[in-house]
Amino acid sequence: MGRRSSGDVPTLVEKARSGDARSVARLISLVEDASPLLREVMAGLAPYSGAARGDDAAHSGAQVVGLTGSPGVGKSTSTSALVGVLRAQGKRVGVLAVDPSSPFSGGALLGDRVRMQDHALDDGVYIRSMASRGHLGGLSWATPQALRVLDAAGCDVILVETVGVGQSEVEIAAMADTTLVLLSPGMGDGVQAAKAGILEVGDVFVINKADRDGADQVRRELRSMIALGDRPEGAWRPPIVKTVASKGVGVDEVAEAIEQHRLHLVESGELGRRRLRRARDEIENIALTALRQQWRGVHENAALDDLAEEVVQGRSDPYAASDLLLESLEAGGS
Repeated sequence: MGRRSSGDVPTLVEKARSGDARSVARLISLVEDASPLLREVMAGLAPYSGAARGDDAAHSGAQVVGLTGSPGVGKSTSTSALVGVLRAQGKRVGVLAVDPSSPFSGGALLGDRVRMQDHALDDGVYIRSMASRGHLGGLSWATPQALRVLDAAGCDVILVETVGVGQSEVEIAAMADTTLVLLSPGMGDGVQAAKAGILEVGDVFVINKADRDGADQVRRELRSMIALGDRPEGAWRPPIVKTVASKGVGVDEVAEAIEQHRLHLVESGELGRRRLRRARDEIENIALTALRQQWRGVHENAALDDLAEEVVQGRSDPYAASDLLLESLEAGGS
């Protein structure tokens, strides 16, 4: 198949805005593949995403909700149940399910999430699995751009379900407006939450599989640890919601907690601050990636061998040598 021409991008953007699932899929594929057309795609989406979508903070683009927690806690089941509640409220929903990468193809192992097939025929729901491609934070590097695609496509809420790999899961908090931390009884999750620093990033705590023994114990542990936190006056106090997602129990309460947190973010001005930080991080990551690509040939730079020899012989030190290497690279690029 030939490379998509530049002229196709405006058409794809326009179709995606009208809710065409194929066009949304193609745009996200361009994002994941780091296509040469990616700059044009992002420029085309900019007028239709974020603050450009609404006249005030309460309607400034899609609400991004991250779901994180240990493997086996029921993230996919909870995501599917939450989609059902949000759809009943008339909201368009996007789901980015970040899966472990296949060691062979680099693609997502779980495909389009068979556990979410209840929503497969609903044109108000867009579900996409993305490979983490070994990224330790449990999120694909392409996730921020994929969020922009779904935002411009008119999603009211975007759920980002992460891989679930332990302490590095806190990365989701930098990407979401609201972070849900899922725990379950019998997995030592109360202690694990304290170890991983998840208490600092959770906006809503969900104890799933709450029909099991030990759910109340996990809740008591969480309450005690949250109470020990140093929170300024007027700060959001994370609620703890018990659910049995496989039966739909408690999921309405989770959706209500998410909405209450959104209102708090808007009223306190924190929503704007979080999104500004998110944009700063995204810009910085793109710039650093570009710099790494520009300097990828540093190992082939003849000056590096000479400088290394100088350091080995004690005629120079690593800091002075790195300064000279940077000077030679800058001179070569000018």
